[in-house]
Amino acid sequence: MYTSQTTQAATDAIEWALTHGMALKTTPYSATHTAFSFTPTPISKARYQQLVDSVGLLGKLVHFVSEDHRFLNQAIAPITKGDPFFKALLEMHQAIHQASNQTSVQVSNQAPQQSIDQGVSSESRGGDAKRLPLLIMRSDFMDDAALGPKLIEFNGIAAGMGPFGQRVHELHKYLQLQAADTFNLWSASPNSKLVDNHALEGLAQGIANATFKIKREFTKNDASTGFKNSPPVFLMVVQANEDNVYDQHLLEHVLQAKGIKTVRRTFRELHDKLTTGKDDRLLLEGVGPIDTVYLRAGYQYCDYHANDIISRVCCEALMQTRIFIEKHRVAVNATVSQQLATSKRVQMLLSSMAPDALTRFGLTLDEAKTVKGLLGEMRAVTQDSATLIAHSNTDEWVLKNQGEGGGHCIFGEDILPKLAELKPSEYQAWSLMRRLHPTARATAALTVRKGELHRVDDLISEIGMFTVHIDGGAAINIIDDSEQDTNKQLNAKQAYAGYLIRSKSARTTEGGVHSGQGVLDSLAFSD
Repeated sequence: MYTSQTTQAATDAIEWALTHGMALKTTPYSATHTAFSFTPTPISKARYQQLVDSVGLLGKLVHFVSEDHRFLNQAIAPITKGDPFFKALLEMHQAIHQASNQTSVQVSNQAPQQSIDQGVSSESRGGDAKRLPLLIMRSDFMDDAALGPKLIEFNGIAAGMGPFGQRVHELHKYLQLQAADTFNLWSASPNSKLVDNHALEGLAQGIANATFKIKREFTKNDASTGFKNSPPVFLMVVQANEDNVYDQHLLEHVLQAKGIKTVRRTFRELHDKLTTGKDDRLLLEGVGPIDTVYLRAGYQYCDYHANDIISRVCCEALMQTRIFIEKHRVAVNATVSQQLATSKRVQMLLSSMAPDALTRFGLTLDEAKTVKGLLGEMRAVTQDSATLIAHSNTDEWVLKNQGEGGGHCIFGEDILPKLAELKPSEYQAWSLMRRLHPTARATAALTVRKGELHRVDDLISEIGMFTVHIDGGAAINIIDDSEQDTNKQLNAKQAYAGYLIRSKSARTTEGGVHSGQGVLDSLAFSD
């Protein structure tokens, strides 16, 4: 089916992927390459620039939402009866921000956008949290054929695969040079210019800026407590027996090159190992002061589960570890507040607000209008939702719960039976989103999965855009090319940090690279 030239190019690509860490762990001593597209997906320069210019506003919006604790309490309270995990998250949030919880969190049965308190008072912010909010967010879009790019979801916790996004761009650059004929044969836009992707460096730079900020704050403190010459420390909280480790290690390697020590621990391994130093310094037994905590775990109950803790309910014990972290002066991504702010529930509420209401969250009216144009249509599930679906085309809506990762969306003919199963107390934990229909590639695409080649005639892409904010401010340094000095000064910052493209057949609903039928992909300009 495939020419020997294509087969050889695919073999070279697989070996390149494994050589450069674009892989998933299969056993303690082996790995397989991640699934990838052989050529990039086309995008117009105008569409790409639109996303780059506007995605930082979403990060800014989410930061201010995450720090408006009264809003979060009111937004999340209605779903706690139908989602035990979010009930636990809200309790964690309230424990962290004790001074913010003196007001009622009861929410009326009005329409979602009307049930949220529209005023902001001084007591809606603050609390006992001393952490520095480090928001590393991936905003996932689909470019609808009629509506343009619309947000699918925010990813504020475990917003990974940025390093893989850069690696597959580099792979496509390699193939464009080394296997030009085969590359152009399978390209939707032969000889097109690849869209640069520096997600690995961008994310590392944002993390480093936060890490060094905390380290500088404690310079005198560390000197007086025996840690004068210790390097800044980055702690990654990971899942036990994780298979997606190489993406994480790629990020660690860049941080290490910047002089930052990296440490990996599960929540269970952190239990009873964290203590408080002078001026609320976070200390880890056997390591010393911690400057940044980066969560690649914590978005599901099993991350807090430990069979060997019997002094209290295991999940509660490990959740207390997360609360303990946020009560210290340490950069944290994702804070519990950020996790709540990037939930489907909050996304649904924000999408229901008018632009002038969105200005509550740190945006100008013009910025709010831009954001509003990116938010897709979402509706709360009610007793009337079944009627809406019954009178609609089955492909017009997607039913979503609050879960992160794959397997949390209901499509097509499965929606009505699921709605029938829900109890009224569970309605608020679900939402309906207008389904997006991006244009498939004009030509057949070649994908590579587990060493095998697959032709896909209807490949569509999901566009993930990374942003980094430190306490609401853009965190990526920009070099001014107008500077004549060879040691160019870093004199501006941006939020955009790079992109991740995941592509799949339009007939496939689960498009995750790790958990679904998606493949890593990159971008090339179509004009």
